Formats: sequence, C-alpha cells, structure tokens
Amino acid sequence: MKKMFFALLLGVCVSGVAFGANGGDDKALTPQFKQSSYVNESVTLENPYITMNFFKRIKGWGWGEIHTPEGKLMAVMDHLGELMIRDQDIPMRFEADSVIREKSAEAESLIFHVKSVVVRDMLKGTSFDNWMHYPYTEPAITGTVTVTITPDSPVVKLKYDLTATGNYYLRYLRGPWLKVGESSFGTEKDDAILPGVDWAIGDEWTSGSDFFKDPWALRVAPHPNKVSVPVMAISHDGDAIGLAWDPNAVAARWFNYRTQHPQPVFASPNFVDRMNNQLMGLMIPDASVEGHENELYSQLAPEVRIGQKIEFEAELWLKKGNSVDIIADWVIRHGLPEPSTPKWEYREALDLMAQAYNTNLWHEGRGFGVVQRSINEASPSLPGFLHRYMQENKKAQVTKELQAKLESLQTGDAAPAAPESAEARKARLTKQGDEILKIQRADGSFAFEPDGRHYRKDDFKVATSFVEPMGLDGATALDITILPAIELLHIGKETGEQRFLDAAKKAIDFCMPMTRPEGGDFWETPLHAANLFAAGHAAIANYKAFEQFGDEKYKEKAIYWMRTIIPFTHLWEPKEIPMLYNTKPVLSSSDWYFANWVRDHVQWEVLSVFAQSVSNGIRWEEVDPEIDWLKFHRGITNAAIRWMNVHTDDNWRPHNIPETYERYKAGEFDYCFPDTHNATTGEYGGMFISPAAIADNIYYLLDREAEQPAKKK
Repeated sequence: MKKMFFALLLGVCVSGVAFGANGGDDKALTPQFKQSSYVNESVTLENPYITMNFFKRIKGWGWGEIHTPEGKLMAVMDHLGELMIRDQDIPMRFEADSVIREKSAEAESLIFHVKSVVVRDMLKGTSFDNWMHYPYTEPAITGTVTVTITPDSPVVKLKYDLTATGNYYLRYLRGPWLKVGESSFGTEKDDAILPGVDWAIGDEWTSGSDFFKDPWALRVAPHPNKVSVPVMAISHDGDAIGLAWDPNAVAARWFNYRTQHPQPVFASPNFVDRMNNQLMGLMIPDASVEGHENELYSQLAPEVRIGQKIEFEAELWLKKGNSVDIIADWVIRHGLPEPSTPKWEYREALDLMAQAYNTNLWHEGRGFGVVQRSINEASPSLPGFLHRYMQENKKAQVTKELQAKLESLQTGDAAPAAPESAEARKARLTKQGDEILKIQRADGSFAFEPDGRHYRKDDFKVATSFVEPMGLDGATALDITILPAIELLHIGKETGEQRFLDAAKKAIDFCMPMTRPEGGDFWETPLHAANLFAAGHAAIANYKAFEQFGDEKYKEKAIYWMRTIIPFTHLWEPKEIPMLYNTKPVLSSSDWYFANWVRDHVQWEVLSVFAQSVSNGIRWEEVDPEIDWLKFHRGITNAAIRWMNVHTDDNWRPHNIPETYERYKAGEFDYCFPDTHNATTGEYGGMFISPAAIADNIYYLLDREAEQPAKKK
C-alpha cells in the first residue's frame, strides 16, 4: 500500500500509464553496477523470491539488476537487447523512452517499448560528427520487452516482441543476456551447467580444455540439438540462477526461409566479453550446422526483412542450492515430457528379442551373444530375461527351440558350472572383501590405477603418449570410490561381517562433499569429467547405505545423485530428429580426440543404472516422488526400443570394426542396439549391444503397470 500511495503521489500509476521520475519508488536506487550511464531513475519489480531493479540510461531505460530476497546481486541484465548488423561496425542496444507497469491480482509486468539506438543520432554534435557517417537514420528494431512476475512463483517471464524496420544483414541479435556475478562475486561459482554440453565446478572454465582438446573444447554457442535440457544454470555460495527457453520456438523466420531458433550462449567466466563475470544468454542466428557453432558474430549473415518478427521468450528464476537444483526445479515445475510411443509395444519387443537370440544371436556349439570381434564373445549362458520369457511362454515355438539349444550346450566346455554351496560362497565373498580392504586408503577413498586394476584397454596409454594423461595415477573420483563401496555393502550384508559395512560407510562418507558425478567411464575418458554412470552408481550406493544404516543424509544424497542424471538426458527433441530421453554418457571426449560425447548419445549406461536399481529393490519414483521417475524409466526404455536396429532401416554404420558392415546387411545384428546416436545427424553408429538390458527394464515396467493397471504406458 505504501508503494501504491507514493506511485499515485508522483504521478506514476498502474494499468498502462507511463512512469515519471524514479519509476514509483520513494527515491531512485543506487545501482551496484557502475559500468553504465544512469540518470537517477529506477523502477522495481519484486516478489518474495526475487527483486529486479531497472535503471534509465542517458537516452532511455535500458538495463537492470537481479537480486536475491536477501539483497545479494546475482546478475546484471546490461541491456534490453542488442543488434549487430553486417554493414555497421558498432552494435546497437535497445532502449525505451518510458516504462509501463501493468498489475492485476494474478501478475505484475513492466513493459518497455524499445527501439535500437541510431548511432548517427548518438554522434550528432560530437567531435565524431565530421568524420563518421552511418547511413541508418531510424531504429533498425522496434518492439516491446515485457518482464512479468506473479506473487506466488519464483519465475520471471521475459518476452521480447520485436519487429525489423528495414532490410539488413544480421551479425547477431541478442535477447535475454545475463552477466552473472557482475559487480558482486565475479567469476566465482559453485558450479555452472549447460545440460548435455558443459558442467564446470569451482574455478574451471566452461568450454575449457580439461575434458576436451580443441577444436571440440569450445562450446560457448553449441549446435542447439546438443543441449539436452533447455536450461542454463550458475550457482554461487548456495544461491543459483537459471535461464530457460523453448528450443523449438520460432525466434525468427521470413516467408518460406529457414527458421531461426533461440541460440544459447554460455560462458563461465565470461570469455566472450572478457569480463569478470559469467554469461548466459539467448541470440540469433542459431548454430544450425556444426561448422557454424560458436559464431557469436555470424559468418553467414542472414537477411532480416522489413516487418519481420523476432521473438524471444524465456524464464528467469533464483533458487537456493546449486545448478543441479535449478535443473531439477525446472523439471518439477514443468513435469517430464511424455515418452514417445515405442517402436514396438513391450510384449512385441520381447518377442523380437527372444527370436533374435534364437536366430541371429545364436552361434552353434558356442552359445548366445553379439559376436563382433571374436566367436569367444558368444556364451553358453542365456540372458536373464529369457528365463522369465520362456517360463511365461512355455508353449511358444521359440521357447521350444531355445530350450533345445540350451540342451545342446550341456556337455563339454560349454556345460554350466555346478551350483556353489553356501559355505563356499561366504568364503569367496569374504576373500573378495579382504582384497578390497587391502587397497582402501585411510580416508576411505580408493586410488585410480590406470595401469593396474582400472586397465580396460589402451586408451589411457594412447592419450598419455599422444597428449597427456586423462587422469593421474593415485587420484580418485566419485565412481572410483563408490564402486568398491557398493561391493563392500553387498559383501558385509551377505557375510554379516561388520568390518565390510564400516569400510563401505567410510568410503561413501568420503564422497559426501562431492557435487559433480565423475569417473564412470574411466577406461577412455578424462577422470573428472561429468559422468552419468557415476551419478547412477552413487545414487544406488547412498540409498543402500540409507537402508543399511538408517541415516537420512544418505537418502538425501541418493536423491541428489539421481537428479544429476537429468542434465545428461534429452527432455526435448527437434522436430526432425527423434531423441527424447536419449542420454549422454559423459560430457567429455574419449582419448582427448577420438569421440565427442557432447555430440553423441549412449543409451546402455542409463539402462544399466535403472536395471541395477531394480535388482537392488529401489523404486526411485517412491524414493523421490517430486520427480516422476517411473515416467523417466519409461522414457529411457522407449528410447532404447527406438534404438533397436533392423538392417533394412539402413541408419547405422560401423566405427572401429568396419568389417562388421557386411554382416549387418545380412541381418546378423538385427534387434540389437548400437553404441551411439549423433544428435546433429540423427544417425547411429559404433558397436552393437545386446538387447537384454532393454528387456530387463521392460519387465520392470510391465510389472509396475500390473500393479497400477489404470496407468497408461
């Protein structure tokens, strides 16, 4: 009421009437940001979650500050838009002569009627007037920028509705443009995440060469398809800021020419402007081709036509926590997207997989498997899901044929081993546990041994000799310590030996301060790169620790680690490439140069995490009900069914085993799924993987549906 009284007293009013001096506040505010002109007029938009102060430049309203409720300056919006055209070497910012407040019970908005500055007018009457002359005599862009809040939501809605006044070639047009930390904490951060693309912590740089080498390292303006969740987030000392947008939105299009979508720009520290802050923003043109990524000044300037619309819509909000909390909050508010309809219904997919093991995945005299390098890849062991399938389909012809194949393997080298006695099993587990205890360090951690127990293949040797090590011998990371902790928990529970449980607890406690999942693909990627596998393993380990020890901190950390899977998961898809719920394995490269895991999806790791969760009796949808993990589980499983390959699709090519292509064309890998999917081309490649992991997840979903028959797939 006090603010309303002063607004009326000063001639500043609501419902569409322009502001006078001070924008309706008792007195003009003093901005913390000093790198802008200011004429002692300000206006405030606030609710219990956020305060936004906007300030007037010499020529008009043009910039703002974003504060937490406690008064901490989180970011500066140092313009209301900016335009750079090909034929003028000075950018033009958008400014407004006046600001209008519209207020109702549901929302409150500030509306800025903006226009791009005319450089010619700005120089008139100055010493530049005689020797600099630009041809443009009117604003190139006009329109409105609307900032809206509601009383009960932390989300600020940003809407840019702009119109071109002429024909010109565009180097860039910037919409929401936030300099996080400007005039406050600078480049310091807890973490910074552009999902699917970048995840930096502490003093690491986004687009840094810690986990990539050039030219892949630069990811400041990536191909939009590479962004898995359309959110940018940066946090500092327990406060986080997020910017979200619709990646399929039409930012600009003229006639029947190609659509420009909002292009995210992300840099921490802000190496774009080379300033002591951090940048997240949206612009056009977009990087629709990989060869034009990171062009903050477009090399192929598209023409903008008179009357053409340019629009940006975005959400801006603050939250206590870190960047993971920002992304989880976006999911909780928006909900997970509905999974795509599976390529085959679940029962049909199981039939196809069973038939594959009966035909192309059967190798006479050797067993079952996906044979790519050697016949030794075949095994007499039947994949676990087929035991259930055969039990439920006893009369099916495929079951009879599979049973006959199993019986043919009962003699000779392929014969199964005799069952293990309880005593022998306990002795084996105890010996295994003692071996793990021998290598556990005093602080509870375990060391990375690239030439020892972690040696899988020669990738580390190649990387070390070619460039530098991807991880140092003796270092540790989340997954390096969590994996033996999971083993120790299991061994301690099975043997009843407390020392194994105590050692597991010590290892998990060592990892408690960690916030970024690291180390899961240690055999070929940088040790400390953000990793989905590590996220899943840590979630399982912490929840099992909660079950064993009863301490709520382990449940809370399990939920946190499970939520760190979200930044790796595609929760949107472009119209031309199906990729909903595809996942990235790790935000890095392999061997520094030989595979780009920002461009490529991998599905087997997330399937493994959920299958392992099921085998451990964990239902994430019950552990963390704020997020619909059952829908997420359906999503990643339906995506994997989409990946199941049939050679007639002709959408796969080999990578490191080129000779498998002829066998692929012959159908030898039908109904398996490939190692990778390219986010920019939509094509598949790499090794083929057994579909058994898909089947395991399908059975869990079928069982859950049986418990909840009214719930749709």
